[in-house]
Amino acid sequence: MEDYLKSIFRLEERQQRVTTQALAERLEVAPASVTSMVKRLAERGLLTHERYHGVELTESGRRVAQEMIRHHRLLELYLTQALGFDQDQVHAEAERLEHFISEQFEDRIDQILGRPTCDPHGSPIPSRPGQAPVGEEGELACLELFQPGRVLQAPACLQEIGIVPGAKVTVLGKPQGAKVHLRLEQEELLLEVARCREVLVKRD
Repeated sequence: MEDYLKSIFRLEERQQRVTTQALAERLEVAPASVTSMVKRLAERGLLTHERYHGVELTESGRRVAQEMIRHHRLLELYLTQALGFDQDQVHAEAERLEHFISEQFEDRIDQILGRPTCDPHGSPIPSRPGQAPVGEEGELACLELFQPGRVLQAPACLQEIGIVPGAKVTVLGKPQGAKVHLRLEQEELLLEVARCREVLVKRD
């Protein structure tokens, strides 16, 4: 159930209409299995389903999904930073562990990592449901895809290439193991993830 809720949440993040077919493709299961699970989740008040219009998480369903994604992304970061896993190994490990860690264990990881705002791939780590949401300011590396932002601070070496306070910046792509693809005002450039972490931006 948690995997279904998490998948719906991620599809909604992309502003997609979440159909049972889209869920079946993402989860690689038969459409009939999706239909059955959607019915069960709707009965538990975790989502609503309108025929021909897809599914939508309720507030309760969104909290569960958000917590699973928080677990997953914190675990990925912990596995890479504390245990030395390669980035291409951590997804499968986090998928297995995310359903079983306690809130105390999650908070301990969060504390050890310095309350991070994004995972090793640059995806934002959601705040714990019920807590105040993460502010509108953060590292450029954590800016969501296609979410425009404004540069607040940048080191001098990056200001020399136009990443200056007030400049409009948008992340166009964050391929794993590669440079971040940016649009800076009207230009496009590639920048190392480590450099993106040195830039403070505010979401527009």
